[in-house]
Amino acid sequence: MKALTFSSFGNSDVLEYIETPNPSLKDDEILVEMRAIGLNFADVYRRKGNYHLKGTPPFIAGYEGAGIVIDPNNHPEYKVGDRVAFADVPFANAELVAVSINHVLPLPDTISFETAAAVLLQGLTAHYLATDSHKTEKDETVLIHAVAGGVGQILTQISKLLGAKVIGLTSSSEKAKVAFEQGADHVFLYNEDWKSQVFEMTPKGVDVVYDSIGSTLTESFEVTKECGQVVFFGMAGGDPAFVDPRMLMDGSKTLTGGDLWSYLNSKEERIKRATQLFQWISDGKIKLSEPTSFKLSEGKLAHDYLESRKSTGKIILIP
Repeated sequence: MKALTFSSFGNSDVLEYIETPNPSLKDDEILVEMRAIGLNFADVYRRKGNYHLKGTPPFIAGYEGAGIVIDPNNHPEYKVGDRVAFADVPFANAELVAVSINHVLPLPDTISFETAAAVLLQGLTAHYLATDSHKTEKDETVLIHAVAGGVGQILTQISKLLGAKVIGLTSSSEKAKVAFEQGADHVFLYNEDWKSQVFEMTPKGVDVVYDSIGSTLTESFEVTKECGQVVFFGMAGGDPAFVDPRMLMDGSKTLTGGDLWSYLNSKEERIKRATQLFQWISDGKIKLSEPTSFKLSEGKLAHDYLESRKSTGKIILIP
Protein backbone atom coordinates (compact mmCIF):
# COMPACT_ATOMS: atom_id res chain seq x y z
CA MET A 1 0.00 0.00 0.00
CA LYS A 2 0.97 3.65 -0.32
CA ALA A 3 1.26 5.82 2.80
CA LEU A 4 2.27 9.34 3.79
CA THR A 5 5.29 8.83 6.03
CA PHE A 6 8.22 10.56 7.70
CA SER A 7 11.50 9.05 8.90
CA SER A 8 12.90 12.15 10.60
CA PHE A 9 11.37 15.15 12.33
CA GLY A 10 11.09 18.62 10.87
CA ASN A 11 9.12 20.76 8.44
CA SER A 12 6.88 19.34 5.73
CA ASP A 13 9.91 18.44 3.59
CA VAL A 14 10.39 15.30 5.72
CA LEU A 15 7.10 13.84 4.42
CA GLU A 16 7.38 11.03 1.89
CA TYR A 17 4.61 9.26 -0.01
CA ILE A 18 6.01 5.75 -0.35
CA GLU A 19 5.15 2.09 -0.69
CA THR A 20 4.89 0.36 2.71
CA PRO A 21 3.78 -3.12 3.82
CA ASN A 22 0.06 -3.70 4.25
CA PRO A 23 -1.06 -3.77 7.89
CA SER A 24 -1.08 -7.20 9.52
CA LEU A 25 -4.35 -7.68 11.37
CA LYS A 26 -4.65 -8.61 15.04
CA ASP A 27 -7.59 -10.77 16.10
CA ASP A 28 -9.66 -7.75 17.15
CA GLU A 29 -9.06 -5.71 13.98
CA ILE A 30 -10.67 -5.34 10.57
CA LEU A 31 -9.03 -3.95 7.43
CA VAL A 32 -10.40 -0.71 6.02
CA GLU A 33 -9.66 0.79 2.60
CA MET A 34 -9.55 4.53 3.22
CA ARG A 35 -11.65 6.96 1.19
CA ALA A 36 -11.01 10.16 3.19
CA ILE A 37 -8.68 11.11 6.06
CA GLY A 38 -8.82 14.10 8.39
CA LEU A 39 -5.73 16.27 8.84
CA ASN A 40 -5.17 17.80 12.29
CA PHE A 41 -2.56 19.90 14.06
CA ALA A 42 -1.68 16.78 16.06
CA ASP A 43 -0.31 15.33 12.82
CA VAL A 44 1.92 18.39 12.43
CA TYR A 45 3.13 18.06 16.02
CA ARG A 46 3.98 14.40 15.42
CA ARG A 47 5.88 15.29 12.27
CA LYS A 48 7.84 17.94 14.18
CA GLY A 49 8.69 15.50 16.98
CA ASN A 50 6.63 17.26 19.66
CA TYR A 51 4.84 14.02 20.52
CA HIS A 52 6.44 10.75 21.56
CA LEU A 53 6.04 8.14 18.81
CA LYS A 54 6.20 4.39 19.30
CA GLY A 55 7.88 2.05 16.84
CA THR A 56 10.56 2.67 14.26
CA PRO A 57 10.63 4.83 11.11
CA PRO A 58 9.02 5.30 8.70
CA PHE A 59 6.25 6.76 10.87
CA ILE A 60 2.65 7.15 9.68
CA ALA A 61 0.52 9.89 11.25
CA GLY A 62 -3.25 10.36 11.08
CA TYR A 63 -6.05 9.37 13.47
CA GLU A 64 -9.44 9.97 11.85
CA GLY A 65 -11.04 8.96 8.61
CA ALA A 66 -13.59 6.87 6.76
CA GLY A 67 -13.64 4.07 4.23
CA ILE A 68 -14.98 0.62 3.42
CA VAL A 69 -14.30 -2.75 5.02
CA ILE A 70 -12.26 -5.02 2.75
CA ASP A 71 -11.40 -7.75 5.30
CA PRO A 72 -13.80 -8.40 8.23
CA ASN A 73 -11.23 -10.81 9.71
CA ASN A 74 -13.87 -13.29 10.96
CA HIS A 75 -15.97 -10.64 12.70
CA PRO A 76 -19.54 -11.53 11.63
CA GLU A 77 -20.94 -8.07 12.46
CA TYR A 78 -18.94 -6.64 9.52
CA LYS A 79 -18.94 -7.56 5.86
CA VAL A 80 -16.91 -6.53 2.82
CA GLY A 81 -18.17 -3.18 1.54
CA ASP A 82 -19.51 -1.86 4.85
CA ARG A 83 -19.09 1.91 5.22
CA VAL A 84 -17.25 2.77 8.44
CA ALA A 85 -15.40 5.62 10.09
CA PHE A 86 -13.18 6.20 13.12
CA ALA A 87 -11.91 9.07 15.24
CA ASP A 88 -9.06 7.56 17.22
CA VAL A 89 -7.12 4.96 15.25
CA PRO A 90 -3.39 5.42 14.49
CA PHE A 91 -1.62 5.18 11.11
CA ALA A 92 -4.58 6.62 9.19
CA ASN A 93 -2.48 8.41 6.53
CA ALA A 94 -2.45 5.32 4.34
CA GLU A 95 -4.49 3.50 1.73
CA LEU A 96 -5.23 0.67 4.19
CA VAL A 97 -5.74 0.88 7.97
CA ALA A 98 -6.15 -1.85 10.59
CA VAL A 99 -9.03 -0.70 12.80
CA SER A 100 -9.88 -2.17 16.20
CA ILE A 101 -13.51 -3.29 16.33
CA ASN A 102 -13.87 -1.22 19.51
CA HIS A 103 -13.13 1.92 17.47
CA VAL A 104 -15.25 1.22 14.38
CA LEU A 105 -18.13 3.64 13.83
CA PRO A 106 -20.93 2.59 11.45
CA LEU A 107 -21.30 5.27 8.77
CA PRO A 108 -24.88 6.05 7.69
CA ASP A 109 -25.59 6.38 3.97
CA THR A 110 -26.57 10.01 4.60
CA ILE A 111 -23.00 10.90 5.66
CA SER A 112 -20.28 10.98 2.99
CA PHE A 113 -16.77 9.67 3.60
CA GLU A 114 -15.50 13.24 3.23
CA THR A 115 -17.95 14.60 5.81
CA ALA A 116 -17.05 11.89 8.33
CA ALA A 117 -13.33 12.55 7.93
CA ALA A 118 -13.94 16.27 8.28
CA VAL A 119 -16.20 16.23 11.32
CA LEU A 120 -15.39 13.41 13.72
CA LEU A 121 -12.59 14.75 15.92
CA GLN A 122 -13.79 18.34 15.96
CA GLY A 123 -17.47 17.38 16.14
CA LEU A 124 -17.04 14.89 18.97
CA THR A 125 -14.96 17.48 20.82
CA ALA A 126 -17.70 20.10 20.47
CA HIS A 127 -20.26 17.48 21.52
CA TYR A 128 -18.62 16.61 24.86
CA LEU A 129 -17.89 20.29 25.60
CA ALA A 130 -21.56 21.23 25.27
CA THR A 131 -23.08 18.12 26.86
CA ASP A 132 -20.54 16.87 29.43
CA SER A 133 -17.94 19.47 30.42
CA HIS A 134 -20.83 21.91 30.69
CA LYS A 135 -24.41 20.80 30.27
CA THR A 136 -25.69 23.66 28.14
CA GLU A 137 -29.20 24.80 29.01
CA LYS A 138 -31.78 26.99 27.30
CA ASP A 139 -31.21 30.75 27.62
CA GLU A 140 -27.63 30.45 28.90
CA THR A 141 -24.95 32.70 27.43
CA VAL A 142 -21.80 30.92 26.28
CA LEU A 143 -18.52 32.51 25.19
CA ILE A 144 -16.45 30.60 22.65
CA HIS A 145 -12.80 31.43 21.98
CA ALA A 146 -11.51 30.81 18.42
CA VAL A 147 -15.14 30.71 17.35
CA ALA A 148 -14.33 30.40 13.62
CA GLY A 149 -12.08 27.37 14.11
CA GLY A 150 -13.21 23.83 13.41
CA VAL A 151 -14.36 23.08 16.95
CA GLY A 152 -15.69 26.61 17.44
CA GLN A 153 -17.98 26.45 14.41
CA ILE A 154 -19.58 23.18 15.49
CA LEU A 155 -19.71 24.17 19.17
CA THR A 156 -21.57 27.32 18.14
CA GLN A 157 -24.19 25.29 16.29
CA ILE A 158 -24.62 22.72 19.09
CA SER A 159 -24.93 25.50 21.69
CA LYS A 160 -27.62 27.19 19.59
CA LEU A 161 -29.34 23.84 19.12
CA LEU A 162 -29.49 23.48 22.92
CA GLY A 163 -31.02 26.94 23.29
CA ALA A 164 -28.05 29.08 24.33
CA LYS A 165 -26.98 32.54 23.20
CA VAL A 166 -23.47 32.48 21.70
CA ILE A 167 -20.80 35.16 21.94
CA GLY A 168 -17.72 34.39 19.87
CA LEU A 169 -14.15 35.67 19.87
CA THR A 170 -11.89 35.63 16.84
CA SER A 171 -8.99 37.45 15.22
CA SER A 172 -10.39 39.06 12.06
CA SER A 173 -13.55 40.42 10.48
CA GLU A 174 -13.36 37.66 7.84
CA LYS A 175 -13.44 35.01 10.56
CA ALA A 176 -16.21 36.91 12.37
CA LYS A 177 -18.30 36.57 9.20
CA VAL A 178 -17.77 32.80 9.32
CA ALA A 179 -18.91 32.72 12.96
CA PHE A 180 -22.08 34.67 12.18
CA GLU A 181 -22.83 32.21 9.38
CA GLN A 182 -22.69 29.41 11.96
CA GLY A 183 -25.28 31.17 14.12
CA ALA A 184 -23.23 33.20 16.62
CA ASP A 185 -25.28 36.04 18.13
CA HIS A 186 -22.34 38.38 18.73
CA VAL A 187 -18.69 38.18 17.63
CA PHE A 188 -15.88 40.34 18.99
CA LEU A 189 -12.25 40.65 17.91
CA TYR A 190 -9.25 39.95 20.11
CA ASN A 191 -7.63 43.27 19.15
CA GLU A 192 -10.63 45.17 20.53
CA ASP A 193 -11.73 45.68 24.15
CA TRP A 194 -13.69 42.45 24.00
CA LYS A 195 -14.17 42.13 27.75
CA SER A 196 -16.09 45.42 27.89
CA GLN A 197 -18.10 44.34 24.86
CA VAL A 198 -19.05 41.07 26.56
CA PHE A 199 -20.27 42.95 29.66
CA GLU A 200 -22.35 45.25 27.44
CA MET A 201 -24.15 42.15 26.17
CA THR A 202 -24.46 40.43 29.55
CA PRO A 203 -23.70 42.74 32.53
CA LYS A 204 -23.32 39.92 35.08
CA GLY A 205 -21.01 37.90 32.84
CA VAL A 206 -21.44 34.71 30.84
CA ASP A 207 -22.53 31.30 32.12
CA VAL A 208 -19.61 29.43 30.58
CA VAL A 209 -16.43 30.18 28.62
CA TYR A 210 -14.86 27.59 26.32
CA ASP A 211 -11.15 28.44 26.26
CA SER A 212 -8.86 26.66 23.79
CA ILE A 213 -6.33 29.51 23.70
CA GLY A 214 -4.72 29.07 27.13
CA SER A 215 -3.04 32.45 27.42
CA THR A 216 -6.51 34.01 27.75
CA LEU A 217 -7.56 31.99 30.81
CA THR A 218 -7.37 34.93 33.24
CA GLU A 219 -9.56 37.08 30.99
CA SER A 220 -11.98 34.19 30.57
CA PHE A 221 -12.58 34.12 34.32
CA GLU A 222 -12.98 37.90 34.40
CA VAL A 223 -16.02 37.71 32.08
CA THR A 224 -17.56 34.68 33.80
CA LYS A 225 -20.48 35.40 36.11
CA GLU A 226 -20.65 34.26 39.75
CA CYS A 227 -21.27 30.50 39.90
CA GLY A 228 -20.17 30.31 36.25
CA GLN A 229 -17.69 27.97 34.62
CA VAL A 230 -14.60 28.05 32.43
CA VAL A 231 -13.85 24.95 30.36
CA PHE A 232 -10.16 24.80 29.44
CA PHE A 233 -9.43 22.46 26.53
CA GLY A 234 -6.41 23.77 24.61
CA MET A 235 -3.37 26.01 24.50
CA ALA A 236 -3.25 27.31 20.93
CA GLY A 237 -2.08 30.71 22.21
CA GLY A 238 0.39 29.57 24.86
CA ASP A 239 0.46 28.44 28.46
CA PRO A 240 -2.27 29.67 30.84
CA ALA A 241 -1.48 31.79 33.88
CA PHE A 242 -1.65 30.19 37.33
CA VAL A 243 -5.20 30.03 38.68
CA ASP A 244 -5.57 31.12 42.31
CA PRO A 245 -8.11 28.83 44.05
CA ARG A 246 -9.16 31.79 46.21
CA MET A 247 -10.44 33.51 43.08
CA LEU A 248 -12.57 30.45 42.36
CA MET A 249 -13.87 30.47 45.92
CA ASP A 250 -14.64 34.21 45.99
CA GLY A 251 -16.83 34.03 42.88
CA SER A 252 -18.02 30.43 43.30
CA LYS A 253 -16.52 29.82 39.85
CA THR A 254 -15.51 26.47 38.42
CA LEU A 255 -12.52 25.52 36.26
CA THR A 256 -13.01 22.32 34.26
CA GLY A 257 -10.47 20.61 32.06
CA GLY A 258 -11.61 18.97 28.85
CA ASP A 259 -10.05 16.15 26.84
CA LEU A 260 -11.89 14.09 24.24
CA TRP A 261 -10.16 10.82 25.14
CA SER A 262 -11.72 10.90 28.62
CA TYR A 263 -15.12 10.49 26.93
CA LEU A 264 -14.30 8.16 24.03
CA ASN A 265 -13.62 5.39 26.53
CA SER A 266 -15.68 2.49 25.16
CA LYS A 267 -17.17 1.18 21.93
CA GLU A 268 -20.65 2.08 23.20
CA GLU A 269 -19.67 5.68 24.01
CA ARG A 270 -17.97 6.17 20.64
CA ILE A 271 -20.98 4.90 18.71
CA LYS A 272 -23.53 6.77 20.86
CA ARG A 273 -21.77 10.11 20.47
CA ALA A 274 -20.98 9.68 16.76
CA THR A 275 -24.57 8.59 16.05
CA GLN A 276 -25.93 11.74 17.71
CA LEU A 277 -23.49 13.89 15.71
CA PHE A 278 -24.31 12.17 12.41
CA GLN A 279 -28.05 12.53 13.13
CA TRP A 280 -27.73 16.28 13.70
CA ILE A 281 -25.85 16.58 10.39
CA SER A 282 -28.35 14.38 8.50
CA ASP A 283 -31.23 16.46 9.89
CA GLY A 284 -29.56 19.69 8.78
CA LYS A 285 -29.22 20.92 12.36
CA ILE A 286 -25.44 21.12 12.01
CA LYS A 287 -23.98 22.43 8.76
CA LEU A 288 -20.32 22.05 7.85
CA SER A 289 -18.25 24.33 5.67
CA GLU A 290 -16.83 22.53 2.65
CA PRO A 291 -13.54 20.82 3.52
CA THR A 292 -10.40 21.53 1.50
CA SER A 293 -9.24 18.32 -0.18
CA PHE A 294 -5.72 17.25 -1.08
CA LYS A 295 -4.58 13.94 -2.50
CA LEU A 296 -2.77 11.84 0.10
CA SER A 297 0.24 12.02 -2.22
CA GLU A 298 0.11 15.83 -1.80
CA GLY A 299 0.51 15.59 1.97
CA LYS A 300 3.29 18.19 2.03
CA LEU A 301 1.00 20.79 0.44
CA ALA A 302 -1.78 19.90 2.89
CA HIS A 303 0.53 20.29 5.91
CA ASP A 304 1.79 23.63 4.58
CA TYR A 305 -1.77 24.87 4.08
CA LEU A 306 -2.80 23.82 7.59
CA GLU A 307 0.23 25.53 9.12
CA SER A 308 -0.45 28.72 7.13
CA ARG A 309 -3.66 29.13 9.22
CA LYS A 310 -5.42 30.31 6.05
CA SER A 311 -8.09 27.63 6.23
CA THR A 312 -11.37 28.14 8.09
CA GLY A 313 -12.75 24.68 7.31
CA LYS A 314 -11.30 21.22 7.68
CA ILE A 315 -8.51 19.83 5.51
CA ILE A 316 -8.89 16.25 4.34
CA LEU A 317 -6.65 13.85 2.45
CA ILE A 318 -7.97 11.58 -0.31
CA PRO A 319 -5.99 8.36 -1.03
